[in-house]
Amino acid sequence: MVSPSELKYTKEHEWVRVDGDTGTVGITDYAQDQLGDIVFVELPAVGAAISAAQKFGEIESVKAVSELFAPVSGEVTEANAGLADSPESVNDDPYGDGWLIKVRLSDPAQLGQLLSADEYEASIEEEGA
Repeated sequence: MVSPSELKYTKEHEWVRVDGDTGTVGITDYAQDQLGDIVFVELPAVGAAISAAQKFGEIESVKAVSELFAPVSGEVTEANAGLADSPESVNDDPYGDGWLIKVRLSDPAQLGQLLSADEYEASIEEEGA
């Protein structure tokens, strides 16, 4: 499993890539692998407010439906419309084309509470992966 070092992670297997005051959010390579083939993604509307550690959507695979939890708080500025027709992009490229939402950060200090790539990989090992 690959965990890019420039990203921040949650123990619930979401990641965020920050560029200025915007964070791009997705699920990790480990999460997509555990879920199996992704068949549907439910995302919030543009303009929706999301809160760190709170549910912001769902992702459905052939195995299960899982809740998505926000790594940061803010306003959704974009949802990945391409996932409506190609939800498998999350499997194929979880850190690229398979991103989920973009968020205008309301509290950048929250980034300090997230995991580094090394810390995230250690948490996966603790789970018994």
